[in-house]
Amino acid sequence: MPPIKRNPKAPRQIPPEVAPNVRVQGGAVEVAGGFTTEQAQVESLRCLNCKDAKCVEACPLHIDIKSFIQHIVLGDVASAFDKISERSPFPGICGRVCQHELFCESACLLGKKLDPVAIGSLERFCSDHHRQFNGKAPVVKANPTGPKIAMVGSGPASLMASFVLAQRGYRVTVFEALHRLGGVLIYGVPPFRLPREILDSEIARLEAMGVKFETDVIVGNSVTLEELFHEEGFEAVFLGTGAGLPFMLNIPGENLIGVYTANEFLTRINLMNANETGADTPVNIGKHTVVIGGGNSAMDAARWSKRLGADTTILFRRGRAELRARAEEIEHAEQEGIKFEFLGAPVALFGDENGWLNEMECIRMKLGEPDSSGRPSPVPIEGSNYRIPVDTVIAAVGQAPNPTLQRTTPQLITNRGKIVVDVNRQTNMDKVFAGGDVVRGGSTVILAMSDGLAAADAIDKALKLQQKEVEIVGAEA
Repeated sequence: MPPIKRNPKAPRQIPPEVAPNVRVQGGAVEVAGGFTTEQAQVESLRCLNCKDAKCVEACPLHIDIKSFIQHIVLGDVASAFDKISERSPFPGICGRVCQHELFCESACLLGKKLDPVAIGSLERFCSDHHRQFNGKAPVVKANPTGPKIAMVGSGPASLMASFVLAQRGYRVTVFEALHRLGGVLIYGVPPFRLPREILDSEIARLEAMGVKFETDVIVGNSVTLEELFHEEGFEAVFLGTGAGLPFMLNIPGENLIGVYTANEFLTRINLMNANETGADTPVNIGKHTVVIGGGNSAMDAARWSKRLGADTTILFRRGRAELRARAEEIEHAEQEGIKFEFLGAPVALFGDENGWLNEMECIRMKLGEPDSSGRPSPVPIEGSNYRIPVDTVIAAVGQAPNPTLQRTTPQLITNRGKIVVDVNRQTNMDKVFAGGDVVRGGSTVILAMSDGLAAADAIDKALKLQQKEVEIVGAEA
């Protein structure tokens, strides 16, 4: 084989994208395309193949990034896909929604002088290539026969824990309160960022491994934690119920018609097709929408609003540098004509005699000393109030865990609604573990997956220790 000629100075490859004027009229059409084989080859040859690959350490799942890129370099995409699959069953999901710029790509040595290797796009390329040419993903292990483990919620934390435990022979059942699987991946992330066929196919991989799924089951209501243990025979439970309770603006006029939380707005569109003509519960969007917030939910809500035909502005109380959304999503929002108004915050909403929203009062802000988030704190400028006409307001100012399970399980220790766990993701209850947004508050998909991975290790260790103790007692008897 001829020596590999790397070319780190080659420009970082840019995946193709649907033109902004087309995508805003295309509803759910995926915006970003994937690498061609040629682009993937050029991009993989930019990798320095570091002896001590910091990108692997920086990935919360510790995917062997160096090795999978090396397989692409050698033209063996199937082996690249298999290498990723050793640690993650969701390369198609993570290749699209993971904030690589905060993790693996931020640690890329090439990025110290040039653009870092586009690790996220290469991960997506492997997944898309496998789906196109190899069909179903490989089944790691099917028909588990070990102890029964219950997962509460079907978001990224639970799915990751299910993958690991099914690999190790446990019988895993996932209970989902909604009628579709995926948690925040389906109700929160729009299909123009994560096509549903990608999500469904990667969840189907777990089903092929023997993981069972039960939808429309609210643990804490339909069935209690105690019943899962004592009547259903589960030997451990993982709580991955997410953060589905939105924060409110807490300003006058919040109950007017035309005011939504991003959680409600996105759920009704992403999960109930409320954007379509004839929908059972349509969303009413006016000519002028203001989305309040600076995270991914704000970008998602604004981009849906634009697709529904509204002139849309994102109002953020800090500056552009303090936005928390993915850089790519901010760029896409700007490309699609969404306006940004920084250093402003709402103080009151006003409506007409029929209760319809028609005006918003805001106040100018300035940046002060860093607060607990590490970002400059927003400080109101006295006397700077101003009013703007608006038909729709969408509040995307954060969310807390849904309290249903916590209310019916008072012995579970929580802190402001978030379940308290130790370093092993163990709660204060025996054989009850938790992770993801129900522990962290609103966070990232990859950190939720890392919680699921850690909890699966802890569950495996706890049940094996329990089995060993039973065997010792049996031997002594």
